[in-house]
Amino acid sequence: MQTDQAIEAKAAPARSVPKFWANLAWGLGPILLGLILTTLALVAVGADPWQAYRVMWNGAFGDPVRIGNVVLAWVPLLLASVGLLITFTAGLWNIGIEGQIVFGAIFTTWAARSLDLPAPLLIPILFLAGALGGALWALLAGILKTYGHVHEIFGGLGLNFVATGVTLYLILGPWARTGIASTSGTELFRPSAWLPTFPNGLAVGPVEILVALVALLIVYFALRGTLWGLKLKAIGKNTRSAFWLGIPTHRYMLGAFALCGACAGLAGTVQALGVWHRLIPSISGGYGYLGILVVLLSGFQAIGLPFVAFFFGAVTKGSVSLPLDLQLDSALGGVLQGIIVLLVVLSQGVRARVQRASVSARIDSAVLATPVVEES
Repeated sequence: MQTDQAIEAKAAPARSVPKFWANLAWGLGPILLGLILTTLALVAVGADPWQAYRVMWNGAFGDPVRIGNVVLAWVPLLLASVGLLITFTAGLWNIGIEGQIVFGAIFTTWAARSLDLPAPLLIPILFLAGALGGALWALLAGILKTYGHVHEIFGGLGLNFVATGVTLYLILGPWARTGIASTSGTELFRPSAWLPTFPNGLAVGPVEILVALVALLIVYFALRGTLWGLKLKAIGKNTRSAFWLGIPTHRYMLGAFALCGACAGLAGTVQALGVWHRLIPSISGGYGYLGILVVLLSGFQAIGLPFVAFFFGAVTKGSVSLPLDLQLDSALGGVLQGIIVLLVVLSQGVRARVQRASVSARIDSAVLATPVVEES
């Protein structure tokens, strides 16, 4: 009787199309289809699609200042996405990342208001404070998940509302501007707490870019080439099996929450120090929720995060010009992002099903074609 290896060899696909081009088609197909559907929506409302896309392009890349604004949006979005990749790897939907960004900004604001130090000393402390704030708030969601048996989606959403309430309380209460009762934000930070920027009026600087890239590299190599990353993936695949194999699942899950929260807290620090220079109610900017889409669109691969995050940042910033130039709602950018993500997720599901069916059919065909030799 032939061995299983022989059967598998017969079942191996005769690829008529190179694997590279097949992967490219599966990857670009949903994006092109999303652009087509968005174009049809623009035509349906009587807008010129070419002009709308041109306005969005110019709004994102029309001059160096606008490119700097895209990069400034890219940094916190990338940090949030990097953090979410950790919890996704552990099989956790950390919806509470919005609140973790907020608490990173709150801790950063507290440190910026309390410490009067030179910028080279103060800014690293502020980043550490932001990471600590985000990690502590994420650990609360992790404790609710692991010990309180509260699903992380519901616990995270509830903590997001609490974080927003705490922000409003601080802005209207202890950190209110003198003589002003307004929700517009706190007093501006002292200049030494502002992140340095590139010249020529650019809003972004080297510090936040370096922080984002370092975080990306650390998470990439940690998930790809360490025992910790392997155990985290095992937990994400099957928590019960990982536990019976001797992995301390609760400790690893709490660690994943904390590390994700630290990255989110760094995003909150960038928002507070590099964008607004103070604490405002909507300090998170929706980057936590948008980061979920970035991770989904990148196929849960760290190598794709910076590119997808840059695309999302460009669409977000570029769509701001639509109401001014074409009287179109800026939500068009969100529509485009949502359609593309939905189509990518659907295509991944269809592709996985097609591949399983194809492999199963080839194996069945090979088994049927294998002659049975009776043992004498």
